[in-house]
Amino acid sequence: MIQLFVRFVLAPLARLVYRPAVHGIENVPSHGPVIFASNHRAALDTGVITFVTPRQVKFLGKAEYFVGTSLKGRFVAGFLSGLGYVPVERGNAQAGLAALEAARKVLDARGAFAIYPEGTRSLDGRLHRGHTGVGALALATGAVVVPVAVSGTENLQPGGERIPRLAKVSVRFGKPLNFARYDGMDSSPAIRRAVTDEIMYAILELSDQEYVDKYHKRPDQDAA
Repeated sequence: MIQLFVRFVLAPLARLVYRPAVHGIENVPSHGPVIFASNHRAALDTGVITFVTPRQVKFLGKAEYFVGTSLKGRFVAGFLSGLGYVPVERGNAQAGLAALEAARKVLDARGAFAIYPEGTRSLDGRLHRGHTGVGALALATGAVVVPVAVSGTENLQPGGERIPRLAKVSVRFGKPLNFARYDGMDSSPAIRRAVTDEIMYAILELSDQEYVDKYHKRPDQDAA
């Protein structure tokens, strides 16, 4: 019920109010497994991608957000499910494998899955080196990859404001990337890196961000 509300009521309302500029929507396949690989500017990127994409898109979400038994907890879980989040345990040695397996189930069912190859939001506005999970996923499933660039979302909640303000937001969808030429080579770290780099370059061309060839670390990671 909440999924229908998000898709057919909340999404059209958000598009009407915020009027995001959407480019390249014709590049989104109407059916079949597809991976949306996007840059990551702000927490609201997920909502924006969900609202402007014609297909129902799944994202990974922290499992703890889905276990609340109170009325509020059940509402949060339902709302996140409506946005397309799939619960995954994090913070243990098997977390990466669990995340890839959850994503693979979506794609094996011929669904659409979105991922942020940088792994975390960019705090400096630059596009950082992608983690190879997106390459591994594309190679293992045979899904095409649609590069995505969002911009302006970092201005929706400046300073951690609770209610998003009106801001100019755009989403660009690039042409689908097909990696069938690497069939049977998904176990090769070099191939996974090559595929990931190709995806990141496509995102870079769409976003016009400055590229940094190193993984992005948040301040708390630097202190660890």
